[in-house]
Formats: sequence, C-alpha cells, structure tokens
Amino acid sequence: MKRTYDLSELEWTVAGWHPNWWKWGGAPDVGPVAAKVPGSVQQALRQAGIVPDWNVGLDSRLCEWVESRDWRFEAELPSEWTRLAKSAAKQAPPAAVAAEGLATRAVLRCEGLDYQGAVLLNGRPVGRFRGSLVPHAFDLTRHLKRAGNRLGIVFTEIPRYLGQIGWTSKMRAWKPRFNYIWDWVARLVQVGIWDDVRLEVRDGGFIESLSLHTDYDYRARQGSVVVAASIAGDETQAVEVIVAGREGEVHRQAFAAQPDFACRVEGLKVEPWQPNSNGEQRLYAVRVRLRSADGAAIDEEARTVGFRQIVWGTCEGAAPDAEPWICAINGAPTFLQGFNWSPIRPNFADVTEQDYRVRLQAYRDMGCNLLRVWGGSFLEKECFYRLCDEMGLLVWQEFPLSSSGLDNRPPDDADTIRELRAIAGSYIRRRQHHPSLLMWSGGNELEGYTRGRKRPGYLKPVDLAYPTIAALAEVARELDPTRRFIPASPSGPRFSATAEEFGKGVHHEVHGPWNMAGPLEDWFRYFDADDALFRSETGFPGASAADLLREYGGEMAWPGNADNPFWRHTGGWWIQWDDYLREGGDAGDLDAYVRWSQARQATALSYAARACKRRFPRCGGFMMWMGHDCWPCPVNNSVIDFLGRPKPAAAALAEVFRSAPGGDGRKQ
Repeated sequence: MKRTYDLSELEWTVAGWHPNWWKWGGAPDVGPVAAKVPGSVQQALRQAGIVPDWNVGLDSRLCEWVESRDWRFEAELPSEWTRLAKSAAKQAPPAAVAAEGLATRAVLRCEGLDYQGAVLLNGRPVGRFRGSLVPHAFDLTRHLKRAGNRLGIVFTEIPRYLGQIGWTSKMRAWKPRFNYIWDWVARLVQVGIWDDVRLEVRDGGFIESLSLHTDYDYRARQGSVVVAASIAGDETQAVEVIVAGREGEVHRQAFAAQPDFACRVEGLKVEPWQPNSNGEQRLYAVRVRLRSADGAAIDEEARTVGFRQIVWGTCEGAAPDAEPWICAINGAPTFLQGFNWSPIRPNFADVTEQDYRVRLQAYRDMGCNLLRVWGGSFLEKECFYRLCDEMGLLVWQEFPLSSSGLDNRPPDDADTIRELRAIAGSYIRRRQHHPSLLMWSGGNELEGYTRGRKRPGYLKPVDLAYPTIAALAEVARELDPTRRFIPASPSGPRFSATAEEFGKGVHHEVHGPWNMAGPLEDWFRYFDADDALFRSETGFPGASAADLLREYGGEMAWPGNADNPFWRHTGGWWIQWDDYLREGGDAGDLDAYVRWSQARQATALSYAARACKRRFPRCGGFMMWMGHDCWPCPVNNSVIDFLGRPKPAAAALAEVFRSAPGGDGRKQ
C-alpha cells in the first residue's frame, strides 16, 4: 500500500548563497527566511522585506539579482512519516533499513521544480533534477535516519535568458519562457517549488503510476474508459476498476493483475459532459483498486472524468486542403469562443486555487467555452484543469515551444527531440483524463521554410514534415488517440490573414491582427471581408484603469507615451499615443486617455468577434490574445486587468458570446 504525506504542511525556510558556496557549509548571505511550499523564492524574500513589490514602477529591476544565487529550501520530516507501518511478508525491506524500523520505501515526489538543482537529505545528495515541465521523484529510503531527517531542495544555475526575442531553434532549457519578459510582463524569473510536493511511504503492492482517458458514443449514450497503470510488488492479484457518478456506482469490473496493467471498460451508461452554455458538466469518478489474494484492498488511485464525443468537421466553403475547424460536441456543431490563457502571475508558484477560480469564473460568466494554454508557458496545474471540468471550459493545450522573433523554427537535433517526446508524454499522461482537454498543439507561432526554399520570404507555419513536430504528433497519437493534434498554432498556408488574399482559400487557422493604427473603419472593413476558418489569436489594446495606473505607476503613471519608462517597461507598442492625439485626446489627462482606449478596445473586439461568429459555419471559432493581465501593464490586449477587474471590452464580448452563431448574431 501507499501512504501519502503533503509536504506543504511542514515549516519551510529558504536561504541563498553565491553559486556553490553552500557546498562549503558556510552561512548563507541571504536568509534563511520563512517560505511556503509550493512557493517561489521571490515571494518568500518579498514577505521578509528583502526585495520590494516587483509590480510597482520599475522595481522588478531590483529583484533580478535573485536569479544569480543558489537557493535551498529546507524542512524537517516528521519521524512518524518514515517509520515502518507494517512488515511486508513477500517484499521485506533491506535488512539495514528494517533494523532501523523505517519505511519499506520512502519516495519524494515533486510535481514542479523550477528549474534545476539537487535534493539533499541530512546534508547528503539524494539526486539531481533538471527541467521545470516534468515531475521528479527521489528514493530517500537508504538515506533516512530514525529521526531528525532534514530535507533540502537546492536550486542552481538559472538559464540567463529565454524571453520573447531570440532563436527558437536554439532553445534547450525546458523552463517557462514568459517570465523572462514578454510584451505583457516584465522580467521576474521564478525560482522555486511551483507545484505539489509529497512523500509516498510504500509497503507491498502499490500503484506506481496511473493514466486513463475516456471516449463516448453520443448516439448510443455509452462511454468507455481506457486505463494504463504500472503496478509494483507481487502482492496484487486483481485490479478492480470502478466507475461511479452522483447517483451511485455505474460499473465495477475485476481484471488479473500485471506489472504493466492495461484494460478497456466499455458499454458504460453515462450522461455526457457538455461545454459551457451547451448543457450540464456531468462528472464521474474512476477508481482503480488493487486487491490481494484474500480480497483485501491494498492500494487505490482515483481520477475524475467526463464523457463527451468530439468530431471535427470541415468549414462550409473551405478549400479542399483545409483542416477541419467546425467542432461538434456530442452531436452539436459548436462555435468555439474564448481567450488565450496566460499565467495569472509570473511567480505562478504562489498562485492559489482561489486565484484560479476567480479568473475562470469570469470567463465562464462571459460565455466562453475555450481557453488556449500557449507554448511559452507550462502545463497548467491540476486544479486549473479540474476547475475547467467543473465550469465547462475546454482547454487547447500546447507543448512547450514558442516563437522567438529572430527565428521561429523548432530545434530538431536528436537529443532535443528525445527530451520533447518525454515532456509531451508526461503532459498527456497527467492530464488526459480531464473532459475539458480538447486538443494538443506542437507549440505557438512556429514557422519554417516551405519545401525547397530557404529564404525568409518563404516562411510558413510548420507542418508534420518537421521532425520535431512529427515526433510530438506520434506521441500524441500513441498515448491519446481520441484527441486532435495540430502541428502548431497558427496552422495552414498562412500565419495571418491579409486583405489582399481574402477569397483565395489560404487563411485557415490564423493569428492577428493585434492592433490597427488609424480609424476603426479600417478594422471594420477588414473583418467584414474576412475569410479565415478559425481565428485563434486576435487582439486589440485597451488601457488599465486610471486608479490601477496611479497605484502602481506613482509619479510615472502619466504621460502615457513611449518616452515614459513605466509605460514601456512591458509592451510599449500597445500605447496608441498617435491615434489618441489625432482624435483630439488631451495629452495631459490620464483619465481621458483611459476612457478613450477602453472604449476603442471594446468596439474593435466586439465587432471582430461578432463578424466571425456571424460567419459560422464558414468560421469555426474566435479567440483573443489575451484574457487577463499577470502584470499591472499600463495598456495591453487583456480584457481583465491585473486586479481581476473586467475592462469594458469584457462586457461587450459577453454580449457577443451569449448570442447565437450565424444569422444576424441575435441573442440566444
């Protein structure tokens, strides 16, 4: 069996040294200070008064030194967690361990460590880790003492720069890129334990790992579950799979145990999970239970699932070579509408489940049914997916590749492909049971040369001809065959849709525009003529509220032009200063600029969304970059500000989202 202890309950500290100095055993030059786990070094230092609030003015620059230290989180493990619970008859612990009265096996499981370093127990190394995007496990057993076990997790050698501008082809450090700086967040490179940490004390037979996915036949109203589990120990004789809903047990079936267990349970009489605004989000529990020869339950794992059928159809009037972009969910063709999801904060280790709930409820209440987690970020936390399941918000999850400006080609050497295959497999196994998970994508804004061409003018979105993308597609096809995979977003012949090529059938799934200088009439004409099959990124800038700008900008809150360092600290190109002045704006009035900017954003985005929705089923969906701010940006493409407050564009879009697709866009 397996007993699990949550290490967030312990009293943690964090301390910092100049690189490698901690190995000498000397005192740290920063701390130790109290820390939370999960949690970032930056948040612990801020709470201790060592660094300022990085959201204010230009104070993020005063926090960049944190990246240059080595940091050690420490806590003492309670002795009762590691003592032997019972003697395992068939799988006795090593004699030296048994003599100490310790657990048969104690494994430290870390769901997210950002980014690399070492695990220590009682000052001795247990193992090393590298990579923020996959979980890590460490066997502590032979290092344990009877009592007084001190656990340390050390972070070292943070990559210097992975931010927005660079070369995708040179990316080799699998750490979230966005918090190195993007055009919607300043630099705050997180260091720390960003997800759950637990101690598993194992004895006898237990479930080492578990993954599962569901399928559904909407016409027959029957579901199926495919289960894959790794089972340790020879005590297990049978594996029981139990499916239960809110009315009670739906199905129970026993199978012979095998170390690499796999089964398919079919013919389940279950109700469908529906996306937001289409119906109810019916959820079920799948429990996988191990039983010994005498029928005793010896271990159990559970997952919450839903059953739904996704079928992709061709857009009306699409070119013969176009991919399908009409999503039918449980037999109902559905216009997909929503936002690109950015992390709630750059120090995402410190984001709570309540923070997620507040943001996701805002999208649900607006009428959204889809969020895209883009490739410059990470596999969102389990609670994000669980809440999306509950709220009917579909998730388009990308693997960790994104554009870089100087080149956008995926790295394609054998070692990198091998690493990316492992990351993709980990993503899939951990999240594929969620009904909210709609599809996988190879990454964000990845481009390469068309066949036989090697001049920049011939760049186009990547396809399956690229070895890296082909490898990711193979992993998705093998592990999650019921879900769609696309090479990247955008996909198809063109990155963006241009007015010059409207009507030629070359605008499939496209990105842009994100702004448009000049009168809004130009924007209206563009979307009136639009022929894109799916718009997965469209945006328009709108200022944050004046009180937010004064709170975080102080004396730099105004004027709002590119000469103001606070305004250009993130994305200075969103300011629209020339348009504001051309339309008679008062250069000395912050409040007037905010009203003008927010009204302009609301008009532009609602017009674009309505124009696309009116074209359904010639257009399958409309998504905006972006939903919410993770930084107090003076002006940005978000419709929810840093404090979680909606801009006027949110209400304007909600009116469109709540209307019926096609026709004249009248309300449902």
